[in-house]
Amino acid sequence: MMNQKRYPIRLTLFILICVVIICGGIYLFFFQSGGEKTRLDERHTEQQVSRQKYKNKSLIYLYFADKQNTFLIAEEKALSHSDDPAEFGRAIIEELIKGPRGELMRTIPENTALNALYISQDGTAVVDLTNAAKKNHPGGSQSEIMTIYSIVNSLVLNIPEIDRVKILIEGRETMTLAGHIDLRFPFKADMMRVR
Repeated sequence: MMNQKRYPIRLTLFILICVVIICGGIYLFFFQSGGEKTRLDERHTEQQVSRQKYKNKSLIYLYFADKQNTFLIAEEKALSHSDDPAEFGRAIIEELIKGPRGELMRTIPENTALNALYISQDGTAVVDLTNAAKKNHPGGSQSEIMTIYSIVNSLVLNIPEIDRVKILIEGRETMTLAGHIDLRFPFKADMMRVR
């Protein structure tokens, strides 16, 4: 009699353990693989956003100095960029820093880097360059003018949201780049300097 009572209890216990194991397996299969799928979906979405961020490709004009360093000449370049005007501006300044591809002359001294670029609500782009822009500048008022308007024209004439440009060095206002042109105020594009 005693054995018959134990047998159904053991069988019930065995069935209960099997049910728990099966339910645990189902939970792991659906929810854990779903979690992995969610992580893969998130990674895929991040990659799509990153690709979309730079999906725009525009033909832009970068302004570099001519051989005599008297005028700016536009060099065409297809550039992938973001919809964000500040990001687009950063991409343009980075291209200016790399220098021209052809026979034109660089306008931003070598070893210069861009610290920051932002656009205020009044359409002023603030370009913050490293000290190398000042320290490595070749000097002379004409070279200084070429540097300033290379930056200003390249931003204002390519990005509609930018009306004027203010140049900072290491996050601070500076009187001049090389002793001639007052940098305390923003500059508008100057087409008289372009050939």
